[in-house]
Amino acid sequence: MPHQASLHSFHIPVMGLGFTVDTPLKVAQFGISSVISIMDDFLLEDMRRIYSERYELEFNPITEQEEDYRAKRITAYLDLVHDIIALQVHDLKIADWESDEKFHQFLQILPNGHSLLALLGHYFEANTEEKEVLRKRILPMISPGAIDVNIMTKVDKLNYSESGEILPREYSDALSALRGFATSKLQASVVFSAGLNPALYSYAERFSDFFPDETGNIKKRIILKVSDYRSALIQGKFLAKKGLWVSEFRIESGLNCGGHAFATEGFLIGPILEDFKNNRQELIDTLKSACNQVLEGKNYPLLTDSETVKITYQGGIGTAQEDSFLRTHYQLDGTGWGSPFLLVPEATSVDEDTLQRIIEAKKSDFFLSHASPLGVPFNNLRNSSGEEQRRARIEKGRPGSPCYKKFLSFSTEFTQTPICTASRQYQHLKSKQTEKGEATYNELQAVLEKDCLCEGLSAPAILAAGDTPRRNLKAVTICPGPNLAYFKGVFSLKQMVDHIYGKFALALDPERPHVLIKEAQLYADYLKKEFQKIIPETAAKQEAYLEKFRGNLQAGLAYYQDLVNSLQMDSEEILEKMKQQLKELQTEIESYRPVLSF
Repeated sequence: MPHQASLHSFHIPVMGLGFTVDTPLKVAQFGISSVISIMDDFLLEDMRRIYSERYELEFNPITEQEEDYRAKRITAYLDLVHDIIALQVHDLKIADWESDEKFHQFLQILPNGHSLLALLGHYFEANTEEKEVLRKRILPMISPGAIDVNIMTKVDKLNYSESGEILPREYSDALSALRGFATSKLQASVVFSAGLNPALYSYAERFSDFFPDETGNIKKRIILKVSDYRSALIQGKFLAKKGLWVSEFRIESGLNCGGHAFATEGFLIGPILEDFKNNRQELIDTLKSACNQVLEGKNYPLLTDSETVKITYQGGIGTAQEDSFLRTHYQLDGTGWGSPFLLVPEATSVDEDTLQRIIEAKKSDFFLSHASPLGVPFNNLRNSSGEEQRRARIEKGRPGSPCYKKFLSFSTEFTQTPICTASRQYQHLKSKQTEKGEATYNELQAVLEKDCLCEGLSAPAILAAGDTPRRNLKAVTICPGPNLAYFKGVFSLKQMVDHIYGKFALALDPERPHVLIKEAQLYADYLKKEFQKIIPETAAKQEAYLEKFRGNLQAGLAYYQDLVNSLQMDSEEILEKMKQQLKELQTEIESYRPVLSF
């Protein structure tokens, strides 16, 4: 069975642990798809309690004493989300379409020219008999946006029993999360991000919902978030060889995105999207052939002829013109709009204090940090309450965070049982090591940059709901993409969606570069900083890598120069500005050299 046609051409990607944890409950009824992170079962349990109270539903806590409590909490929250949204959509369907406020909101945010608008136009003008006929055609089209979930594949800590024994592999964080999703009521997709996790991908084979049923329907689908075509092909083949079909490749900019940033080797998004465009059919044919071969061997129904792969892009899109160009030129099935929705309380969960901090932030406050204990660059906000708390703890001589959730506990440098590098325990031990002269001052400073993402990224959802986070840990870490620096103000859902579709234009900072240029600038800045890091011991190897990076970046800029000279991809004013910026970037990149001479 092919994908159900979406009412909208964009989706809201996962943002942090908490910013989109209840986004489907806010926007799915309007046909907008979004993604929930299911990594923090403590947060999901709290949100289940909050929404159970709000909807006057029975709430039975799932305690940490219960076997497999993590997966059970995830299933319970997703089932609640499923049931509430089903109720919301049912209410839309039975409403008086001519007077119901929610139904009119549903209509007003549809893209211009949508077939549903034309049908409803006829419906409103029809007589009673005609209305009944039209109503039967319209009802199936009133469908919720996808309620998808995200599992960051690197967050896959092994867990221990109360007696200290290591639990079997299926009780690791990522596998438990997948089990929680797989056993839920949802007909939805899991988005795997951050690269291939063989154990996690293989574990999906255990659940029949990931395979076609007798009608060809796949109840639980797989979406891969990737940074380039090669990664898509490798991961897609790995899954296909297990009979697991990838329904969508969600391409994300390496640097012009929120959250963790996975930089490519200088490959820019334009050439990457061109790769997907040119090789799309080959990718589909390769994966479908491999997948069907395995399905046949497993005695599952084969993928239908109409089953295809969606290709979408997310990262730094800021205008309707950019969105339209990317979808049209690269033949995309949709786009993702993330960070701008942090300014839309109707869509995301951002507490009032953090919302004001975002609005007041300067461009320089949006920066790529080393805050993540995963050791991956992390987009951060300098004036967030989380950053303030981190700095205050250092000034008080008590660096690091209390570590309760332990999702990022991977270091065994000082302890037999893994601990988190952002924890107070680890940072105290690193400080003592430095005092003894066994670690350098620079090594200590790098460790002190680490922050508790488990608490900081989940707190805003609890605070925005008017509740208090566990242990009163209220400091918020926020992970916006650089694009958010150019949006100022608080917007309604209709305003943001109208902006995406070009019905209305938000007043963006006039200095905002085109999405393609902004990413190139970020990569140029990244390259410059990498040249500054070269040290004598590994100079030859580092320089060889950076020269390759520079070559890829220059090739990408040349591609863009051809693009702006041959296509009317935006206004003349913006195209002229892009041409000038590309020339400046080429000159700048050619000038980069190591800071030291050896």
